[in-house]
Amino acid sequence: MNEPSFPPLLTGHAVDAGEDPFERACAGARDAEFGAGDLVWSRALDRTAMALVLEPDVDRQRSREMIFVAMVACADAVGANIPPEIGFTWMWPTTLRANGARVGEVRYAEARTDAEDGAPDWIVVGLEITLFDATPREVEPGETPDRTTFFDEGAGDIEADELISSIARHWTTWIHRWDSDGFAPVHEAWLFRADGHKKTINLKTAEGPAEGVFLGVDEAGNLLLKEEGGAVRALSLSRELGLADDRQGA
Repeated sequence: MNEPSFPPLLTGHAVDAGEDPFERACAGARDAEFGAGDLVWSRALDRTAMALVLEPDVDRQRSREMIFVAMVACADAVGANIPPEIGFTWMWPTTLRANGARVGEVRYAEARTDAEDGAPDWIVVGLEITLFDATPREVEPGETPDRTTFFDEGAGDIEADELISSIARHWTTWIHRWDSDGFAPVHEAWLFRADGHKKTINLKTAEGPAEGVFLGVDEAGNLLLKEEGGAVRALSLSRELGLADDRQGA
């Protein structure tokens, strides 16, 4: 595997294929080994796996907007590397999809803070996309419609190092745009690829089953559903990620 290239604001740290870069980044952030701009990436060939450490100067609610920043940055990078007939989308909160099936996910962790409106000491945002199935197949492609790989969808030429490099570049671009223009452009780009937007959807969530018209997300990342009868319900992003009211962080 070739070494990915990173923009000047990021510093890459490789881990072996068997190690989880997200967990490594979280441990490094907790121990003050890693700081803002440190990006941990996996040498695995079958997937693109990476995690970025950031030290936000905004409160925890706004810090979680980095989840959506990561997703739209990933989409820009993926769009430049896969055939146009492959639909790259997502489901709230963090599931990445190719042609309607799960192909990856975004992960998020944050430091504990003393106050709800205090900036966390650090956050880690992770991305993982399955490029091909490295395990022996027990089923044929198409027999597991809920999950897929880029190879199965016709994008078998993507190399992990190339996609890591591309995501890193787009990531810094979108972080700069978020810093300059706020959440609005991120929200717009995220909704463009959000499965079910403006349609009736059914979800299994940490708060139980939910059904309604998917209106969008608010600035806290909560999913807005218009339920039967017209009431708008906000599904909590923090609860969905296990960051709920008890301030459970990493």
